[in-house]
Amino acid sequence: MAVRPILGLFEDANYAAEAGDALKEANIPEEDYDFLTDAPYPEGAFGEREERHRLYVFPLVGALIGLTIGILMTSMTQMAYPMVQGGKPIMSLPPMAVVTYESTMLTAIVFTIIGIVFESRLPKTKQGLYDTRITEGYIGVLVNVEEDELQRVYNILTQAGAVDIVRDQ
Repeated sequence: MAVRPILGLFEDANYAAEAGDALKEANIPEEDYDFLTDAPYPEGAFGEREERHRLYVFPLVGALIGLTIGILMTSMTQMAYPMVQGGKPIMSLPPMAVVTYESTMLTAIVFTIIGIVFESRLPKTKQGLYDTRITEGYIGVLVNVEEDELQRVYNILTQAGAVDIVRDQ
């Protein structure tokens, strides 16, 4: 059976939260509905699920890669072109530390940017069901359900106080 989107529009955040509670009570999985707003409401304001992210892994991996590259680059360069001056050691730590620090920070920053793009799910190739009234202040509850559940979800959104309900054509 095909999954179809249905979008309920609410004028008040309390009604949208009630719709989320009603969907949860109706055993609609939390992954199947989402809240669309034009304002940045705090996490969990509508009783929605907590979004899991792994953004912290990207800078750590980037820093480890940069540290490895920095150490390898400086040590291999000094070994490939040994210039002994005044009996000093070929592998000198202060210059290595500067280059290693810079490569560590650079790759950590680049990996953080890559992580932000990845965790933001960009680019979004397929646009879902949307209504321009959401940018005017309405709150949308977007539900993706099987076709045989559409009427039940329609009734739940209507009872929760939806001003209008938009269905995918």
